[in-house]
Amino acid sequence: MDKLGKIIDQQVRPALRAHGGDIELVELTADGVLKVRLTGACATCPGAQQTLADVVAAALKEAAPEVREIVPVFQADEELIRQALAILRKGKESRDG
Repeated sequence: MDKLGKIIDQQVRPALRAHGGDIELVELTADGVLKVRLTGACATCPGAQQTLADVVAAALKEAAPEVREIVPVFQADEELIRQALAILRKGKESRDG
C-alpha cells in the first residue's frame, strides 16, 4: 500500500483538497479491490463516484495495475446518525399520537 499511498499523495489528494475534500486508503484486498473513504466535501458530494473514476482510477490505472477496482466505503458521522434517529422518533411519536 506504500506505492498506492505515494500515488494518492502526489496525484489525487491535491485535486481533492482543492475542493475541500480528501481520501483515506482503507484496504487493498487480495483480489485487487482498493477500498477508499472519501472525506470532507467529497464525502457528501453527488459527484463522488465520478471523482473516483476520473481522478482516483485515472491516477492508479498505469502506476498500480494490481488495482482492479476502486470501491468507496461510507461511514456515517455520529452527529448525522443522532439527528436521523431524532427525526425518526419524532415521526413515530406523531403517528402513535
